[in-house]
Amino acid sequence: MYFQHETAVIDEGCTIGKDSKIWHFCHLMSACVIGEGCNLGQNVFIASGVELGNNVKVQNNVSIYAGVVCEDDVFLGPSMVFTNVINPRSAVNRRAEYQRTHVGKGATIGANATIVCGNNIGEYAFIGAGAVVTNDVPPYALVVGNPARQIGWMSEHGARLYFENNKAICEESGEEYMLQDGRVIKKVT
Repeated sequence: MYFQHETAVIDEGCTIGKDSKIWHFCHLMSACVIGEGCNLGQNVFIASGVELGNNVKVQNNVSIYAGVVCEDDVFLGPSMVFTNVINPRSAVNRRAEYQRTHVGKGATIGANATIVCGNNIGEYAFIGAGAVVTNDVPPYALVVGNPARQIGWMSEHGARLYFENNKAICEESGEEYMLQDGRVIKKVT
């Protein structure tokens, strides 16, 4: 069972997982998939074909358009934006040109960030507030600015990682990470 606020509109044919919460003035179009334990804040729009994994948190005023897939534990900050066409024109129908965007497990996208379609966000990446993502973002990367540029790395707990001799320890969890060939790998214990 899931919770639906009385002002939310859920079109026929949606799949919604147990314990998800859909708040004020949301609109879910048919054929979208919402996992278990998700939270959709006020005024969220979910288009047909969108897939949200389990425990995805969507803050107020977010529109998620066709072509977007978010894995488990993704956080979408207030008023962040996904696009789905590179060169939109009102008088030109470009539905056949929708591009896919994949957001990896545990990624965070900050308030007012824009994710230009066709760019993928790696697992546990962290997109700073207001960033404009115009390229793929590697797993664990911290990116900020317009256009977004990488300024560091983040742990799975959301703490900044500082590498010394290609090793870093998350100050929140104590977990160890290694930097190999420009990629962050969490050390398995």
